[in-house]
Amino acid sequence: MTDVAPIELDPDPYEPFRLSQGFRVGDLLFISGQAAIDEQGGLVGLGDFDAQAEQVFSNLKRVLEAGGSSLDRVVKVTIFLTDMANFPRIVELRRKWFTPPYPADTIVEVTSLALPELELEIEAIAVAG
Repeated sequence: MTDVAPIELDPDPYEPFRLSQGFRVGDLLFISGQAAIDEQGGLVGLGDFDAQAEQVFSNLKRVLEAGGSSLDRVVKVTIFLTDMANFPRIVELRRKWFTPPYPADTIVEVTSLALPELELEIEAIAVAG
């Protein structure tokens, strides 16, 4: 049986929501959707897509590193946007935070996310190491 281990952060801003940051399953990491929530659980960038995006990618990086991986080991992301008009910004953010070969990607527009002020969320699958 493949080993399954939760990815833990301290502090964990998602703890009040009763969900895991992610799991390491063998050599793969499955990362929960990361949003613009800081380490203390506060919302970052109210009404500011760029500030939220910076926090989201920083959170993603933090969780990946806690699980024994990194942004350059991400093989798949799913990006949820509340406004597809931000798609061109996502393309630029992918260039900033990821390196070639870029991860496989699905981008969808949603009506809302867990908190109404959130503008984007990113979940990921990565390879450990």
